[in-house]
Amino acid sequence: MAKLTKKQKEAAAKIEKNKLYSLKDASALIKEVASAKFDESVDIAVKLGVDPRKANQMVRGVVTLPHGTGKDVRVLALVTPDKEAEARAAGADHVGLDDYLQKIKDGWTDIDVIITMPAVMGKLGPLGRVLGPRGLMPNPKTGTVTMDVAKAVEEVKAGKIDFKVDKTGIVHAGIGRISFDAQKITENAHEIIQTLIKLKPTAAKGTYIKSIHISSTMSPAIALDPKAV
Repeated sequence: MAKLTKKQKEAAAKIEKNKLYSLKDASALIKEVASAKFDESVDIAVKLGVDPRKANQMVRGVVTLPHGTGKDVRVLALVTPDKEAEARAAGADHVGLDDYLQKIKDGWTDIDVIITMPAVMGKLGPLGRVLGPRGLMPNPKTGTVTMDVAKAVEEVKAGKIDFKVDKTGIVHAGIGRISFDAQKITENAHEIIQTLIKLKPTAAKGTYIKSIHISSTMSPAIALDPKAV
């Protein structure tokens, strides 16, 4: 087991073992225990009482965080020439089609989100092996395959994120930065938790929200009381 640094020990000492914090208290505490010299990201991990191997218990969705993620999301708009101007006007970082498809084929993936149109999806199919593992493949369910390209770009830039339960039943998501005030962290976390609750599969039995933890890049995780969110 790796030895904890002095700062990590000090941070861990401020978090009471076996205590379940309210979301408000945890959001304040996460700022107190963060000690890195850079603006750490704040992440949430929600353990769900579902079996992701079963299609009727898969939890996937999108949420627009009230205060954004604090991250400059790099957007690639793969669109036909008639849509290029509106994609650029909406704030897309890269706009084009065949030239970018070739770049991706050559190994370029220096982007966070790809937004495209239904007519272009056929060209993206062969790139599934590159884009899929990186979570970059556009999907109509997450709003990244649409004719309203400008709206999709604006929403992503404003803090819209998509999430998916992993094979262990946990949803991970970035919900802000340590530089955010505690209230903003609280409101962003609350938004994604409430979205997850609304997405509860009818096939899921027993306790749905099993545990919730928030942490920053370099800090220990803080356990939340699922009943106090």
